[in-house]
Amino acid sequence: MKLVVLTALGVGGATVFGALIGFLFKKHTHRFSDIVLSFAAGVMLAAAVLGLIIPSLEYGGKWGVWVTVIGILTGALALSFMDRVVPHLHRLAGEELEAHHNPKLGKVLLFVTAIAIHNLPEGIAAGVSFGSGDASQAMLIAGGIALQNIPEGMVIIGPMLAAGVPSRRTFVLAALTGVVEVAGTFLGYFSVSLASAILPFALAFAGGTMLYVISDEMIPETHAHGSQRGATWALLVGFCLMLISDVLLG
Repeated sequence: MKLVVLTALGVGGATVFGALIGFLFKKHTHRFSDIVLSFAAGVMLAAAVLGLIIPSLEYGGKWGVWVTVIGILTGALALSFMDRVVPHLHRLAGEELEAHHNPKLGKVLLFVTAIAIHNLPEGIAAGVSFGSGDASQAMLIAGGIALQNIPEGMVIIGPMLAAGVPSRRTFVLAALTGVVEVAGTFLGYFSVSLASAILPFALAFAGGTMLYVISDEMIPETHAHGSQRGATWALLVGFCLMLISDVLLG
């Protein structure tokens, strides 16, 4: 349980760390963000497949493949529903970052709310991964999610400061998006701890949410500013490093 608590704090704290970087480097380049985010996408892609989807198949028994497929699609559908409720993060972030001269506070706060909502399933994925009993695999998954949260935290800062939100309140709001992820981690962990029978579905569901975020949010964002070649290589490096880590720690 201690390891779960530390992981939850680490995953949520990565957003706060990213926010601090955002304060220090308010004018970081798109290329820098794209490379970091794409590397994180590669790590998350490997984590989703190796740490969530394959274990779901292994724990699912006779009907494992069907439970896994249904879980993946259900997770993706849940994220798709969220995208209908709140704007796509990459689109709204781009609009706000390019419109500092005429920001709308309500739109910026909606952007922050969207990030907070999307952080919940990521936290759940981190928590669910501990249900498999493989702590090293769970830590790798949490590490990939935390890495993705750093540039996400950086992106939050600029639009809020440009909209006139005081620095202290900006930091608090950014930190709250990380708190949502902490709550999601505990939710995922306790759900599979109380009902081990749902573990195969929960693992696949978490994997589906991660695949959806990678495909719908992260890859389009990293290919939208002319850095697609570097972003592609960064994704491959992140994926390969995750494979190596999985073998060495497995």
